[in-house]
Amino acid sequence: MFKSLMDWLRRCWRKLRGWHWLIQLAVVGFALFVCVAVGYWISDVIAFWDDDKDRGASVVANDVFGDKAAKIVYLDDKDLAYANESDRGQGWSRRDSLWFDNVTQGSDLLPYDFFLVVRQANGKPFRDNENMNNRYRYLARKPTYNNPDGLPIGMVKDNYQGRNFMGFSCSACHTNQINYGGIGIRIDGAPAMSDMDTFLTDLGTALRRAQTPGPVHDAFVKDVLALKDDYSSADAVEKDLGTYAMRLTAYRVINKSDTHYGFARLDAFGRIYNQVLEYVANVQDVETILGELIQEGRISEADIDKGGDNSIKAVLKELDKKSVLNGADRDKLMERLITNLSLKQVLYFRNKMFNAPNAPVSYPFLWDIPQHDYVQWNGIASNAGLGPIGRNTGEVIGVFGTMNWSRSDHWTLAGVFSGQGLLNTSPIDFSSSVDVHNLALIEDKLKSLHSPVWPQGLLPRLDPAKVARGGVVFEKYCAACHANINRTSDQRRIVAHMSAQSDLGTDPQMAVNSAAYAGYSGILRNTYVTVGPGPILLNKQSPVAALLTKATVGVVATPDADKWWGRRLAEWLYDVIFSLRSNNIEASMKSGNYDPDTSAEPLNSIMAYKGRALNGIWATAPYLHNGSVPNLYDLLLPASPMPGDAPGTKYRPKQFMIGSREFDPVNVGFKTDGYQGFLFLTDKLGNSNAGHDYGTRDAKDENGKPILDKDGNVAFPALTEQQRWDLVEYLKSL
Repeated sequence: MFKSLMDWLRRCWRKLRGWHWLIQLAVVGFALFVCVAVGYWISDVIAFWDDDKDRGASVVANDVFGDKAAKIVYLDDKDLAYANESDRGQGWSRRDSLWFDNVTQGSDLLPYDFFLVVRQANGKPFRDNENMNNRYRYLARKPTYNNPDGLPIGMVKDNYQGRNFMGFSCSACHTNQINYGGIGIRIDGAPAMSDMDTFLTDLGTALRRAQTPGPVHDAFVKDVLALKDDYSSADAVEKDLGTYAMRLTAYRVINKSDTHYGFARLDAFGRIYNQVLEYVANVQDVETILGELIQEGRISEADIDKGGDNSIKAVLKELDKKSVLNGADRDKLMERLITNLSLKQVLYFRNKMFNAPNAPVSYPFLWDIPQHDYVQWNGIASNAGLGPIGRNTGEVIGVFGTMNWSRSDHWTLAGVFSGQGLLNTSPIDFSSSVDVHNLALIEDKLKSLHSPVWPQGLLPRLDPAKVARGGVVFEKYCAACHANINRTSDQRRIVAHMSAQSDLGTDPQMAVNSAAYAGYSGILRNTYVTVGPGPILLNKQSPVAALLTKATVGVVATPDADKWWGRRLAEWLYDVIFSLRSNNIEASMKSGNYDPDTSAEPLNSIMAYKGRALNGIWATAPYLHNGSVPNLYDLLLPASPMPGDAPGTKYRPKQFMIGSREFDPVNVGFKTDGYQGFLFLTDKLGNSNAGHDYGTRDAKDENGKPILDKDGNVAFPALTEQQRWDLVEYLKSL
């Protein structure tokens, strides 16, 4: 029987003799794919190995704002009481939370050894938990298996091309802590209280201090070498210290904003846009800008020529031989610009090449994100297909992913998928540190993250009667834009209800910048990208939203350059297939009342803001997209006085303090006075607390007349004080 079977197989093999090479290739490819899958499985098991009972949480004894948290818990803590056991926790185990906190995206802010040893002006480590907590509000952690150096939440080790870097993880912006009654509750996926802008500014200052000759410099070099990790010579330390100090200085100048963000906010899109403009820049565009500045009298020919071989002109001439600038090329150019021009002149250059990131927004909360049809505050990103990978790749571009782009000397996948042509033998190679595999895993893991339920055993118990009355108010005034969902259902879907900014009335800056900001397309010029209703041809200057879309496609389509081509291809295929199979969201039209995209205005629809399900909203203060309202009660008040307001009418606060984690369970927000945090001023650009005025006054039509029901009564009258408190109580219960 066995002999007959073997004879039959031999006859089949002889008949397929002409196809032997193809069959062998397929077998090798399949075997390689299986090896990659097994390798990923093993590495992912190790990544979830951490099981610390406290999830790495650490208490900071001396909080600068007087926050009291002698103990840290998560919402599945056995000592917390819930009305229903199904309300406990957020669907994540200890291992899940620790993995999320430690998983790298490919963010490479600075060499890991540098972050371990760089010091504050007082001589204490910059990464000291008290400094991280008190000045920047990054949550403290103790050492655990996958975080052996005890870095704060949001900061992780990334390995790229054999070197270790400190970079940001998703948790830097999407994990928070609420303090009440001496207990700190850490909430996965909640908007962070962190001040990344000040952190980056101070880190740059610390590196420049270490760069200055003297005892601080000598100690820094000695401490780095003592780690015996990536550096074996003082010269190598000196070289990289100069590079990364300069990068942070350039980043600070490029992203200078007259609007101070403070805690709990960041103009992420503005900064991502500027990073993309830096990466796509070519020598010709830089020369164009410098020529314009010379004509305007902002700079002179002498400024361009000074420095001899180190002049701006000499560097531009050297780089002109390259059609694509890599990281080292961009460093060299930015160093010359910053060194040879005055700060005012550099800012003139910045204003022509980049855009002011002056539209800070609150960090979005992450539960239910994979279940959305469109994401981001203005619905700019579709969640269908590979959309989540593209969105997250754009985020890594903004948080210091390494972009080692160059001109390839052979056909590439990225060349095809990024629209550079099937037969192009010298396409742009979009090699980068972006970890597409981990980005796919993060998005998949977020599917099981549930919104937090109000822990009535720790926070004050809810009043059932007020909750019931508030539910009636919610259905009348809120449910049209904020649908109720089952927080734990695998089948839940979130339809983003888009409302035109002109109708909503909230601060327009973020939406305006997203649609209006443009820049030099550089190396992407004369390629096509689909924006809004169809493809557009990228001109010399194009919408940055279109350039970002094009760049992320190229990065996602570029396999990991660290490995040989067969493994790169197999891993890339695995990640793409995994991402597509794990994403149940299909392409669909946007819902709501917004101005549609047209061929003349292809970005019209993002001049809008998103309404979403409000489960867990109690844990996401401050409110509105720009964090301009401190608590839920204030959100139900009118923003400013208007003719006809009754005497004693209360209004949203025009300024308030932010930074404390002490929770206010009555108004539902954080403590806003009695300490010196960041003073939020609503009269600053991007900080308006106007709009979203549903229920704050009688609803009126476009002519200013009250909207009446069929009986002639005001259809949506202003909420009474009792209704406001009932609605707040109901929102706590979601």
